[in-house]
Amino acid sequence: MIVLLTNDDGIDAPGLAAMEAACRGWAGRVVVVAPKEPHSGCGHRVTTDRPLVLEQVGPDRFHVDGTPADCVRLALVTLLRSPGDPAGGADDRPVVEWVVSGINAGGNLGVDIHHSGTVAAAREAALHGVRALAASHYHRREEPIDWQRAAAWMMEVFSELLPMPLAGGEFWNVNFPHPIGASTAAARPPLVECRIDPSPLPLGYTSEPEGWRYRSRYQERMRVPDGDVAACFGGAISLSRGRVV
Repeated sequence: MIVLLTNDDGIDAPGLAAMEAACRGWAGRVVVVAPKEPHSGCGHRVTTDRPLVLEQVGPDRFHVDGTPADCVRLALVTLLRSPGDPAGGADDRPVVEWVVSGINAGGNLGVDIHHSGTVAAAREAALHGVRALAASHYHRREEPIDWQRAAAWMMEVFSELLPMPLAGGEFWNVNFPHPIGASTAAARPPLVECRIDPSPLPLGYTSEPEGWRYRSRYQERMRVPDGDVAACFGGAISLSRGRVV
């Protein structure tokens, strides 16, 4: 099974390394195509007004001077083919079976999916008929993420998730809860399938000399009882089905 791996925190991000470790537990081949620089919060922006540079930096490892969605689009044209593409002519590009994005440093819950570059990469893949997943790790700013533990949790999530069906135009959005304690051996939280919370983010701004700066407390955002925000904030791993439209 061939997996295309990307993210929005950039090719050197520890979350990408954690996801790569998790994918190697089940994938036959992992091809990394990630942004050269961080693009957090870029949403589904794509680059069409200048050339994109795809540079190989290691075996099956590339970076792009563009966004996460650019990475997926360019990989499907130059390195890999989606399942629906014809294999005509001399085109010997292998077929990618999964596109995996993350693990993002910070949650991508509820309406975050609209501005998340991590989620946009999975959405772009689903647009082209490729099974896709975006994964993020919610945490409070003052506490670091245990990436070794995140990789272990992600591998367990894959074992449960891979056999589950995805309808056309769907993709998975996974969010790990705030880490509790420092033990890598801590029991994995339960995986809870839930809907994407439609509640708006708080609109908090403060006036500064340079202009208005967005200020809000992410953990105090609105939530519905059966949504992904409540599930993740309650200590579970949220699993939600996103759609391309």
